[in-house]
Amino acid sequence: MFVRRFILRSTRLTLEEYSMDKMRTLQKSLLALCLFASAMASPTPKPTESLEALQIVSQGAQLFSTNMIKIVAKEQQDNLIASPLSANIALTMAANGAAGTTEEQFRHVLHLPSKTQTLTGFQQLINTMNNVENVTLNLANKLFIGKDFPVKSQYKQDLQTYFHSDIESVDFSQSAKAADTINTWSKEKTNNRIDNIVQADDLDSSLALVLANAVYFKGNWAHQFDPKATTDRPFHVDANNVKQVPTMFRKGNYKYVELPEHEAKCIELPYANKEVSMVIILPDKIDGLAALIDNIDAVMLDCNVRLAQTYEREVRVYLPKFKTESKLDLGNTLSTKMGLSEPFSNSANFNGISDLPLKIDKVVQKAFIEVNEEGSEAAAVTGIMLQTYAMVYEEKFEINRPFIYNIIKTSSINEETGVREVIPLFVGHVANPEY
Repeated sequence: MFVRRFILRSTRLTLEEYSMDKMRTLQKSLLALCLFASAMASPTPKPTESLEALQIVSQGAQLFSTNMIKIVAKEQQDNLIASPLSANIALTMAANGAAGTTEEQFRHVLHLPSKTQTLTGFQQLINTMNNVENVTLNLANKLFIGKDFPVKSQYKQDLQTYFHSDIESVDFSQSAKAADTINTWSKEKTNNRIDNIVQADDLDSSLALVLANAVYFKGNWAHQFDPKATTDRPFHVDANNVKQVPTMFRKGNYKYVELPEHEAKCIELPYANKEVSMVIILPDKIDGLAALIDNIDAVMLDCNVRLAQTYEREVRVYLPKFKTESKLDLGNTLSTKMGLSEPFSNSANFNGISDLPLKIDKVVQKAFIEVNEEGSEAAAVTGIMLQTYAMVYEEKFEINRPFIYNIIKTSSINEETGVREVIPLFVGHVANPEY
């Protein structure tokens, strides 16, 4: 489960104050939370246009995901769970209200196409995610508007139509009550996995908006592990430390490939809906995780390409049970390291949201994942506040050292290259399994 929170601070003035002294500003905030869910019916574009837009935003989501994780994973030495897709959707909702060079930065960092294609593509993406069968996959969005804060009607209409977003007015000066309203929504959309995404101290009368996105996933493995086969086995935390952890075992047919150029191997574990799967990348060396993270974009691409081109083979899989919860402050990551600086500055232009000046103050994500014999459960909330060939021999894939994992949704197969295009739902690494 992932939770992301984006806070946008706004130089919010009364209209009278603004006209009297344009240079005097009072910091305000907009908080955006990202959840995965679908709520409303929306216009249906032409099928070819919709598919093209979906493909473009899916490709952009992959690029943003690898860029974000490459930075976050280096900063998070311990276990990590994150949802780049949740952050992507929340930021795209904010981007839809940006203009000028602020909008240009959003499009560059998020790899967004034209505004029309962006809106159509995300509309189709959310519709697709919310209609996946045999697993539970829900996306939800919501805009919490500060009492009496003027938000343009077109912006609200776009969020409702294309992002299936609900809209609610909240009195942020009543901070405890407002926090309870937001946290209750987060809890409901993530099956009680993500709560307390905001604290009362995060909210005050200067807060203008909260954009929220939530992602919730729960799926059983296509082939479940037998709990009776789970035993304690050694896990090499590093070259000098070994611990015993509950490790699941199953022998079955899986897609498995080796990546000698990256000194790693990867395996794909499908869920009941085989369009959704967990891909695990295991370094050959006990201390090889850092090297994989440094080159994670190429590693993930090569792993994905080769898995799509291979056949299943019999593999003995040893996978530790684990639970991970992460809370990430993504503001510095986005503004300083990914090039999204202007939306966080006093030069930010969110004229598409309101005529009053706004800027992003914080971007926070909270996420959770549990992996066991039955399958996986994961969720995330993001908030923005404005301030190969089948082999006949048997392989062994023992995950007994730090590794990277992804939960992905296969989007399509590129007819020209034969490469499957995937949407990363959750990405993380396990350095020290806990359950």
